[in-house]
Amino acid sequence: MKVEETLPSALNNERLDRIVSLIADISRTDASKLIASGGATVDGAPAPSGKVRLREGQVVVVDLDMVPVAEPPGPDASIVLDVVYVDEDIIVVNKPAGLVVHPASGHGLGTLVNGILALYPEVADVGQPARPGIVHRLDAGTTGMMVVARSQRAYDSLVAALTEHEVGREYIALAWGHFDSPTAVVDAAMGRDPRDPMRMAVVHNGKWARTHLEVETEFNHPALLTLVRCSLETGRTHQIRVHLAAVGHPVVGDAMYGGAKSALVAPRPMLHARRLTLIHPGSGEEMSFEATLPADMAAIIAKCSFEIPEK
Repeated sequence: MKVEETLPSALNNERLDRIVSLIADISRTDASKLIASGGATVDGAPAPSGKVRLREGQVVVVDLDMVPVAEPPGPDASIVLDVVYVDEDIIVVNKPAGLVVHPASGHGLGTLVNGILALYPEVADVGQPARPGIVHRLDAGTTGMMVVARSQRAYDSLVAALTEHEVGREYIALAWGHFDSPTAVVDAAMGRDPRDPMRMAVVHNGKWARTHLEVETEFNHPALLTLVRCSLETGRTHQIRVHLAAVGHPVVGDAMYGGAKSALVAPRPMLHARRLTLIHPGSGEEMSFEATLPADMAAIIAKCSFEIPEK
């Protein structure tokens, strides 16, 4: 699995090892090792050293399969997972808020992967050694449905299906404001924020990204708010959060993208992966899984009303 990144202005004149560490979500030390082993190219040519400084507009490709793994993630039975479906090929999990999906720089233990390995140790040999079984991710603060590959054939099939946009992913978000139309499509390329490489943003030279929106419920109190259904056609990092913020309706509780406001305080971004639809890698059967709203999000929505209370 390879990731391509066109350098934004925020990374102009940065060293390649820092850039690779951001792209692959690994430490600078591991980034240097990956570069030394030929796991990164710059403008199509093998990178000579992690010390080289790059310019805005250059293209870096990182081979995630070459991420060094000094010690593969191990099982952790203390991670309690809500497994809603499992067979010999796939594991479908209802991810809780706050759970990081896989070990990375700053999150070596206590992840969903560690919990999966405690239940299904054979997943250790599926996919990438550093993030076994993982074919897509949810942000730590996002809840809901995600699928993990239990077999290599499932991993290969699901990665291909995600690449071809053949996996249905429907989210529900509580967003600020009322929308001008009951349905909309946000078709806006995304990349790293030119002002802050730790954030994503809508950028003219980014990767194609499309989100379908449909209003479900509008509220008038304690502010103008909307419960909106979001369907992903692509799956970029922070895509829904960035696209909703870009059209002036950030997700309630999303401090990174302007959604943390005093009118309605939430402990995390109010975003939930409600439905996952896929073609089973073994049987070819279409399968759909749905997760009800988590308690914290339901409690926040319960504070909203259609009418403004009289004073």
